[in-house]
Amino acid sequence: MLRGIDSLLNAELLHALASMGHGDDIVIADANFPAAALARRLIRLDGVSAPATLRSILSVLPLDDFVTCPAAVMAVVGDPDQVPEPVRDFQPVLNAAAGHAVRIERLEQFAFYERARRAFAIVATGDARKYANIIVAKGIIAVD
Repeated sequence: MLRGIDSLLNAELLHALASMGHGDDIVIADANFPAAALARRLIRLDGVSAPATLRSILSVLPLDDFVTCPAAVMAVVGDPDQVPEPVRDFQPVLNAAAGHAVRIERLEQFAFYERARRAFAIVATGDARKYANIIVAKGIIAVD
């Protein structure tokens, strides 16, 4: 055990987060997402919700503040303006981590899959809700 580290952050996930560089993406995926088929690095957190996973990751990972939208979600097929419950759950987690309102980009389903394919890692959660998927870009920690 380590002090100050969220208990959901296992060794494999911590290693991936520490290995990421500025601008690298990590995907938090729901249970229906084709994570194994798309992932360069697959990390499983079965039984954990996507918002809880996001909260844990953002406890140690800075969001990229060099881009307009450091987070992206999958747009609802057939109704891209709809905001599903999981996305509503992601927003306050992002805002709390950044200390301000974070703009979330909405990507068409296959554009989301393509960006996920290029991501540094995919974290497969046990969240069974539709559209409980988010991509976040890693920022930097400035040292003066």
